[in-house]
Amino acid sequence: MADARYLLLVNPSAGGGRAMKRLPAIEAEMGKCGLSFRKVETTGIEHGCRAAAAAAEAGEIPVVCSGDGLIGKVGGVLAGGRTPLGILPGGRGNDFARVVGIPTDPAEAVAILAADHRRRIDVGEANGERFLCIASCGFDSDANRIANETRLIRGPAVYAYAALRALWQWKPAEFTVTVDGAQKRVRGYAVAVANSKAYGGGMFVAPDAELDDGELDVITTAEGSKWSFLTGLPDVFKGTHVLRPEVETRRGAVVEVSADRPFDLYADGERLTELPATITLLPSALELIAPAPEAVAPSPNEGS
Repeated sequence: MADARYLLLVNPSAGGGRAMKRLPAIEAEMGKCGLSFRKVETTGIEHGCRAAAAAAEAGEIPVVCSGDGLIGKVGGVLAGGRTPLGILPGGRGNDFARVVGIPTDPAEAVAILAADHRRRIDVGEANGERFLCIASCGFDSDANRIANETRLIRGPAVYAYAALRALWQWKPAEFTVTVDGAQKRVRGYAVAVANSKAYGGGMFVAPDAELDDGELDVITTAEGSKWSFLTGLPDVFKGTHVLRPEVETRRGAVVEVSADRPFDLYADGERLTELPATITLLPSALELIAPAPEAVAPSPNEGS
């Protein structure tokens, strides 16, 4: 929109400094496109959320240059309101941008922002905490924690490292998963409750999930050998792991998850809450500046 004013929210630590490296090109492209903006470098997620809320109140459009963590939190803040969210990928995994079709190239990403096509998407909520992508626990809890604690490995490779470290020490857990009132117990590795298709730097754990269908895809991975789990990891990047006998997919609007030992629930790369958790959707709650859905065909490793 030529008359719109944007708040460019930049996370300096996103992607090991990747967002800051892209910033000069982003600012130049926004200038070329005639987009009026002011810039704020965030000091943390809470600061970014406060800045986005204030911008929305002032009639500005928040545009987040960061990874999935800040994007998810700002999306949660804007959910239910009339202010859209803009995205310029700047993180390690960029899974939300990958799924909605926003490239990492600054010129291409700013062009999408300037085109101002909007679509409404669902927003997940777990124990009252909002998220955009996938809420998961179990093995994923350990892998997310390790990835967030790792500083020496940059880029999507950190997720492979975290998965191997988590697998080394993993012991099966028993999960109780209730989807729209139908309860099942699963002994195994993980439970993923998906609003979107991908997480972990291009893992299409929920290949059939859609951001605007009003339902959550629930993927459970049952017990098996660690060798089988390890050799099956490449399938997740293709979304074909759902064909394996130990993987089950269910779908519903209300999901309850508990386990026989404590687990944190992670979403958008950040700790969201802890088990037990009740996970629901806010249908069509967020307006997003993104390509038209028919123009997007996300595939493994796009947008990284």
